[in-house]
Amino acid sequence: MKSLISILQHREAFLKEIADGIDLKRKLIELNLIGVASFAVYGAIIGSQHSFLQALSSCLKLPILFLLTTVICMPTLFIFSSFLGSKRSILQTFVLLATGMAIIGVALVGFAPITLFFIVTTQSYQFFKLLNVAFFVVSGLLGVLFFNRMYVQLSEDGEATKRSRRTFLRFWLLLFAFVGTQLAWTLRPFLGAPDLPFEFIREIGGNFYTDVFRSLGHLFGWH
Repeated sequence: MKSLISILQHREAFLKEIADGIDLKRKLIELNLIGVASFAVYGAIIGSQHSFLQALSSCLKLPILFLLTTVICMPTLFIFSSFLGSKRSILQTFVLLATGMAIIGVALVGFAPITLFFIVTTQSYQFFKLLNVAFFVVSGLLGVLFFNRMYVQLSEDGEATKRSRRTFLRFWLLLFAFVGTQLAWTLRPFLGAPDLPFEFIREIGGNFYTDVFRSLGHLFGWH
C-alpha cells in the first residue's frame, strides 16, 4: 500500500527511488500484490453476473492474464531498450511494469461500483460486455500512459536517443495490447454468457475484435 500511495501522491520521489535502486524487491512485491488483489476483486465482480463458479474462475484468471502478459512482453522491452542504450536493470524494468499493472488494477476497482450497478439493473449481456471492454480500455490507457511517462522520465540520454526509445516504446505498447487481448481471448470466458453453462476455458475460435463487433451488432440491431 505504501508503494501505491507513493505512485499517486509522490511520483517524482518514487521514480528517483527506482532510478537509485532503493527497495526494488519490496516495491515489486507490493505492486504485484496490489495488482493481483485488484484484478481478483474485479474478476469476481464481473463473473458474478453469471454464477458463483464463474466469479471464482474470473477471480483467478484475471490476475493470471495480466501477469502472463507482463512476463511474455517484458523480455522484448528489456532487450531492445538495452540495445537503445538503456542502463536499467531487469528488476527496475519489472518494477516499472508492475507499477503500470497496479494502476490498471486500481482503476478497474474504481469502476467496480458502476459495474455492480449494471449487474443489478440490466439484463443485456451484450451491453454489459461492451461496458466492461470500455472500462478495460480506459484503465489500460491510464496504466500505459503512466508507464510511458515513468519510462521517459527515467531516460537520461540525448534527445535523439530519447526519440528512438519513444518510437520503440510506442511499438512495444501496441505489442503489449495485442498480446493481452489475444491472451484474454484464449483464457475466456471472464463474464460468461447467460445462455451458456459455466466453462473454465472455452474452445478457441474467432478472435477478440470480431467478437466486439458482433456484440456491437447485437446491441444496435445491425444484424
